[in-house]
Amino acid sequence: MQSQDTDFTLKNFIVLEGIDGSGTSTQMRNVEAALSKKGLPHMISAEPTGRPEGQLIRNILRGELDADPGTVAYLFASDRHQHLYGKGGIIEALEAGKLVICDRYVLSSLAYQGSTCGKELPEYLNARFPAPGLMVFFKIDPERSLQRLNSRNKLEIYEKIHMQKLVSIAYESIIAEKISQGWNIRTIDAEKPIEQVRHELLSIIGDYTGFALD
Repeated sequence: MQSQDTDFTLKNFIVLEGIDGSGTSTQMRNVEAALSKKGLPHMISAEPTGRPEGQLIRNILRGELDADPGTVAYLFASDRHQHLYGKGGIIEALEAGKLVICDRYVLSSLAYQGSTCGKELPEYLNARFPAPGLMVFFKIDPERSLQRLNSRNKLEIYEKIHMQKLVSIAYESIIAEKISQGWNIRTIDAEKPIEQVRHELLSIIGDYTGFALD
């Protein structure tokens, strides 16, 4: 197993990031379909995970359980650590030669929890997680993203316009910082039609991996 240190990059680990309603979940399904069609070994995942830690976070996000913002930051970090280093996790999949695609990772915590409990705690908790080989940010206006979410029966605690605006601003700042630190980050205009976003995303991933995807 690789050292738990940020001095290395997880080359075949690709992360999709964006505010709620930006379309990352939809495009994850498109990526999975393209990888399966190509016959490439892969693992599709998301954070929070489906583990008990992740389910607890989801209960909080749905408003079913009250928790201090700092507690949520700790929970996300715990879930992420197990997701990376635990049995059946990201490192294990990468060592098995799989391409791992994940919906949300470190930047999500820095943006969301950084907007609720301050920057210091999320930065501390996530400082030692390794960088993905590629991160794709889905950029969308918060007003537009909330329009997409209005069809849901119930919104989560972060799915409010003032919160999404704060998180959107935080993402922009964090992305600039991570790029300066050497992270490989690409941005997609997520307001474009779904098929156009799909094509652009597959092109970016294809260029990075060397596999033509469609």
